[in-house]
Amino acid sequence: MQSTQFDQILRRIATILSVVILTLCLIYISTGVLLSFYYEPTAGGAYNSLKMINTQLPYGWLFWRAHEIAGNGVIAIALIQIVVMFLGRQFRKSWLAAWISVVLLTLSAIGLDWTAMILDWTQEGYWRFSIELGTIEAIPLIGGQLREILTGGGAINTITVEHLYTIHSYLISVTTLILAIVHLSALLWQEWQMYQEAPKPEIGNSPGAKGEFIPSQG
Repeated sequence: MQSTQFDQILRRIATILSVVILTLCLIYISTGVLLSFYYEPTAGGAYNSLKMINTQLPYGWLFWRAHEIAGNGVIAIALIQIVVMFLGRQFRKSWLAAWISVVLLTLSAIGLDWTAMILDWTQEGYWRFSIELGTIEAIPLIGGQLREILTGGGAINTITVEHLYTIHSYLISVTTLILAIVHLSALLWQEWQMYQEAPKPEIGNSPGAKGEFIPSQG
């Protein structure tokens, strides 16, 4: 009985965490849209535009920090969600949609962080992305093609920033939001099914329900 109650608590926590994940995704996307009005996805303009947002634009630093915190928060909460779902024994076939969506959500959140590494056009991001490109190019069969797609052919330049900005903003961000909605919907659906399948107390068959006299124990 204690184990069942513990599982129910973990399942409820999983539902709450899914709401938190969706909220963080909405914050990440909404702040990203606001930042895109002033961000310039070019090799030289990316750094200057972000500097202007942080120093000159009213509350720009707040939106930028909220964007970063929400992005990192999605990754952290998604990883915690996987652990909570496993401990709550939510690995049956009926939870397949929730499992697939949370795993893909975690990967897409990591993809958001990965594609953003060069969007600020700093030395750290540039050299980190250069190392990552070497790793990608080493992938058999498709490594060279992936490098061409990311860089636009040749060295890291404005085209590279534009490609990563497009992948980051229009592909992975939308995918992450859809997966967050699917994950929350799957957990809510399972909660409803478990509530429907739970045994209901039969009030009509309980002692005294039909007016029978129940003698006092005293």
